[in-house]
Amino acid sequence: MYNIDHHVSCAVAGIMSDANILINTARLHAQRYAYAYQEPIPVEQLVQSLCDTKQGYTQFGGLRPFGVSFLFAGWDRSYGFQLYVSDPSGNYAGWKAAAIGANNQAAQSMLKQDYKDDITREDAVKLALKVLSKTMDSTSLTADKLELAQICLAPSGEVKYQVCTPEALSTHLVQAGVTQPAAEA
Repeated sequence: MYNIDHHVSCAVAGIMSDANILINTARLHAQRYAYAYQEPIPVEQLVQSLCDTKQGYTQFGGLRPFGVSFLFAGWDRSYGFQLYVSDPSGNYAGWKAAAIGANNQAAQSMLKQDYKDDITREDAVKLALKVLSKTMDSTSLTADKLELAQICLAPSGEVKYQVCTPEALSTHLVQAGVTQPAAEA
């Protein structure tokens, strides 16, 4: 999980060295926009600029395309919460729920079946953990194998990026029915 700006974050699947270059590019673009316009960059504009860069590398001989997919989550004043998926070719699309990486087809299928428009944040966390438990190559999920982050609005109206602590993630895994409670000594 990477925080691009205070209101936009992303998850990565693919070649990490390519991802690092593109994430730094996105961070720079977001800061330039904020400096020029004194407000945060709209989420889709940031995604589109990064995807334009990715797509440019598919057009010319001698350039290797970036081998990375992104899952962008963010919030802006115009459209509220947004989720975008970007593939290595530079295509992007907005989604209500999405998955990238290994076994993403199975994960997408589960999300289509179980996602509801009126889902609560707690139920969304449970659904995400359920999907991960069914699609990850690992036999059992534990807090040391996952990273969970959320973008939410604080009561003050400020956008917050929160990374779940390992202890809280363990609790979420138990609540989602993915793992058993740890035995007390």
